This record gives sequence, structure tokens and C-alpha cells, in this order.
Amino acid sequence: MKRNIIVIGGSGQLGQCLNEVVSGKEQLFNYLFLSKSDLDFINAEDVAKLFEAHKPLYCINCAAYTAVDQAEDDLDRVFEINEFAVKRLAEICLVHQTTLIHISTDFVFDGNSNIPLKEEMPASPVNVYGLSKLKGEQEIQEIMDSYYIIRTSWLYSEKANNFVKTMLKLAQSKDQLSVIYDQVGTPTYAMDLARMIVQLIQKETKNFGVYHYSNEGVASWYDFAKAVFEFAEVDMTVLPVPSSAFVTRAKRPHYSVMDKTKIKAVMGIEIPYWRDSLNFCIQNL
Repeated sequence: MKRNIIVIGGSGQLGQCLNEVVSGKEQLFNYLFLSKSDLDFINAEDVAKLFEAHKPLYCINCAAYTAVDQAEDDLDRVFEINEFAVKRLAEICLVHQTTLIHISTDFVFDGNSNIPLKEEMPASPVNVYGLSKLKGEQEIQEIMDSYYIIRTSWLYSEKANNFVKTMLKLAQSKDQLSVIYDQVGTPTYAMDLARMIVQLIQKETKNFGVYHYSNEGVASWYDFAKAVFEFAEVDMTVLPVPSSAFVTRAKRPHYSVMDKTKIKAVMGIEIPYWRDSLNFCIQNL
């Protein structure tokens, strides 16, 4: 009999990508994808009933409050979702001996590094969203041992709303865009991340802990936008501007390139270069 895997946030970008990766293929596990309407993630009683009914071997938590600027003024809700609901989820996972795979973010760092970020480097968020995600990570680490916290960055795909789709939409009404050049990180194709998560589960390793995963390489948002229009063969003038040109409610880290040495060693994988994955995604779009 197949064991169950619960995916919370199953209708979000990464949840949809995970669904595509596992659908139509013979799997070792039975995946259950839950949207907001299927499960009230912040209701501990609902989550506990779900675990009681399905006895999951793994739970993949893709659910999060991700509106970075809005989070600055919506403190109760952002911490309820990104910290306290995660704490309760970890407690329920512990009771059911469920391994938790929790998706986190590069925003736990302050962006002041000038070398790729390793998992053990001190986290020091510069905005409320990043702090709430860090608090969620810390709750998991205090409560349980059987967890994978996967920090990722700049997610995009053919699914949901994201930077790539926003750029292509803007191209329909504009012939010039200003894009920030002094925030540097790595775009991550959510399908690549989804495939890695499925591989991690299939390997059934017990190398629990915090991991960094993004595509390979380095880019600014300006580089990212230029590449989107290049691969989409759209004639667009992209102007590089500093972060100061856009006043946002929340501060962003200026540098969030992550070191993937640990996950590559544990998983024995090669990670695709960001431009290759982006080109693939745009051809699909």
C-alpha cells in the first residue's frame, strides 16, 4: 500500500509544479494536493484531522504569506501564517512521525554578504516577511528532527503570477522598462525545484537539515528581465536603475546568491544554469 504525501499550498506556484512533476507517472507515494479552500492551514484542528485521516509519511509545506511589502503592515497575519501555523504543523508532524519539507527563502539574510550564502551563515532579515520566515524555520528546528528546510529564491514558472509573466505582460503595453540592477541573486525555475523535492523524497535519505536550492549562476533583476525579452524575442528597451529609483514599503536584500554545495553533495545532482531553465520556460509559455 502506498504511503501518503500531503502538499499544503498545493494550488500555489510550487504546488502546481509539484503536481505536474508527479502526475501521469508511476509514483512510490500517493500525493494529496491541498489548496486554501481544501485546508485552512492556520486552523490546527483541521490540520490535525487531515493528518489523522491520511497518516502522511511526508508533508511538503508550500503555504506562506509572500506579499513582502504588505507584510510590513499586516504583522498579525504574516506571523500567524509564516511562524505560528508552521509551529503547529511541526508539532503535528512530530506526533505522526511525518517528515516535514518546508519551503523558505533567501530573504532570511540581510544581503550584506559578498560571497554565496551557506546554510550555516547567520540569518538577519531586513524586512518583516524575512523575519517571519526565519521564525518559522526556528520553530521547526526546535520542535523536530525529521525536517528539510529548503531556502530558495526568485521563483518563476509557467504557473501562477511571477516576474517572468509580469515582464511579458508589460511588454504588451510598453516599449521601455526600468529594472533594478543592484539587487543580485539567482532566478529559480519552480519546475527544477519541484523535481529536486520529488527526488529527495524518492531517495528516502535521512540527511535532515537546512538546504539552499536555486538555479546556478548570478543575475540582477535587470539581467533577468533582459534575458526574458531575449528568449521571448520581444523588442524591449530595458533601463538599469538603482533600488532607490523604486520606493518600496519593505527593504530588499542586495545580495542573495546561495551556495548549493550541500544539496548537490547530498543529492548527487547537477543544477541547471538559470538562463537554460528560463529559456525552456519561455518556450513553454
